[in-house]
Amino acid sequence: MDSALNSLNEYLLDPIESVLARSSNGELTIEVKTPLDIEEAIGLPRGNIFHRDLAFPFREDSEVPGWGVETDDPRIFICGAGAKRGGGVSGIPGHNAAMAVLEKE
Repeated sequence: MDSALNSLNEYLLDPIESVLARSSNGELTIEVKTPLDIEEAIGLPRGNIFHRDLAFPFREDSEVPGWGVETDDPRIFICGAGAKRGGGVSGIPGHNAAMAVLEKE
């Protein structure tokens, strides 16, 4: 944890410790996890909050046309920021996942 705090402090005017809460016994109330720790704890692939690497929003020439939400399983669609043409809070992946489902019917 010290190395993580030290690396943050390199970019701050005041040490990060000055604004962190402390427990009743005086210890910093901070938890440090690596991406692999997060993957193990809650199943996010490589700890990636987007569930997979983000992709450029345009289809490559070699890709099959689609909504950008398709997965290897024809019944599962990505409707979060990890979808193509997605964004953290844009709503586009949800729309595109719904359109992909409707297209299959």
